[in-house]
Amino acid sequence: MKKLYIRTFGCQMNEYDSGKMADVLGACEAYQRTDRPEEADVILFNTCSVREKAQERVFHDLGRVRALKAARPEIIVGVGGCVASQEGEAIVKRAPYVDVVFGPQTLHRLPQLIARRKESGRPQVDVSFPADEKFDALPSAREDGAAAFVSIMEGCSKYCTYCVVPFTRGEEISRPLEDVLAEISALAARGVREVTLLGQNVNAWRGALEKDGGGEVGDFAFLLECVQAVAGIERIRFTSSHPREMTPRLIEAFARLPKLAPQLHLPVQSGSGRVLAAMKRGYTVLEYKSVVRRLRAARPGLSLSTDFIVGFPGESEADFEKTMQLIDEVGFDGAFSFVYSARPGTPAADMEDPLPQETKLAWLARLQTRIDEQAQEISRAMVGGIERVLVEGPAKKNEAELSGRTANNRVVNFPAPPHAHARLIGQFVDVEIVTAMPHSLRGKLALKEERA
Repeated sequence: MKKLYIRTFGCQMNEYDSGKMADVLGACEAYQRTDRPEEADVILFNTCSVREKAQERVFHDLGRVRALKAARPEIIVGVGGCVASQEGEAIVKRAPYVDVVFGPQTLHRLPQLIARRKESGRPQVDVSFPADEKFDALPSAREDGAAAFVSIMEGCSKYCTYCVVPFTRGEEISRPLEDVLAEISALAARGVREVTLLGQNVNAWRGALEKDGGGEVGDFAFLLECVQAVAGIERIRFTSSHPREMTPRLIEAFARLPKLAPQLHLPVQSGSGRVLAAMKRGYTVLEYKSVVRRLRAARPGLSLSTDFIVGFPGESEADFEKTMQLIDEVGFDGAFSFVYSARPGTPAADMEDPLPQETKLAWLARLQTRIDEQAQEISRAMVGGIERVLVEGPAKKNEAELSGRTANNRVVNFPAPPHAHARLIGQFVDVEIVTAMPHSLRGKLALKEERA
């Protein structure tokens, strides 16, 4: 059996795509995944171009496998993902030992690209955007435990001034309803109990109710209603959403659909209206807060995480203070926050950016400290309560314990009798929270679970 090494950078969409790379190769030939590139027959880097450091890290890692390629010319080295889509042929020019370059929309062609590389002796580059073809060509999903990711759309049509995603993944294209439901039903039949629906702007999904594309089109709220009806699926999440697509019907779904987790990732990026306008986000701070208010009215106790970009070109101290004010007003339960980095080809890259890097880093540290404080406050408030937890497997630091996730997506570690592990893994159980740790919770099986 040949061995496959995949290094993944970036978002959950990339994590999902890496799994699909393994699937499409495995459908043609038996591969065993390995964490050691030196023993692999195929080495793939699934890249991200959202952050400058992530992009440079790819070329750094490529440099490390150059010696492997020199020692074993028969191995295949491939670069996929958003950096591949953005750079294309330039990757081969910079690293001529790379065999295949493919974009997010052409990963399903990976076996053919490798075959053509072996036949022709020349590197193969395909960074086109056949999204519909990709969805049709991918093999059936494979589950890894009781939770699974399901991609329901590709691309982005928002064109925020700082973002390369529309250029690397293309315009928004939604999978047909029946394809999404068929994949989720198959996962449920194999024991999956929780699904996370994925997309760059997942709540922008607009799917044909029939695969031929004719007839009616359903919105994202309708898709959630359909997933709610899938037997075996007990919890639904989705990421990443856009405030502009948070429609009244979708907000209402949080009140109507009990399987929909009381947790949402809703990127805001800044608390300054002036900065949001420069980012071309398409909403105001007041509109964002209105969405949050309506969501929490529909689902009291909703846990909300977000994204922030700190130090956007032209951002002032006053703009940053408005972001800190928004954090205090909303009460976020987590955030992915970054210092702005210019991406080539985006409008923001041409904006004047006089702010010193040390100022941006100081702002970032202050912002993240406040977010962490809020998250810890929420964790402490959970102590003493009973949480419904999907048991994922043994705890990372102590295999005698089990680990799972709460409805608001917190990791909980708890002791359980060794003989009960096999029965509990992959199931929902009630766990009493006893301690709030900095990045996780500790719990114990609720009394009724202990008796069972």
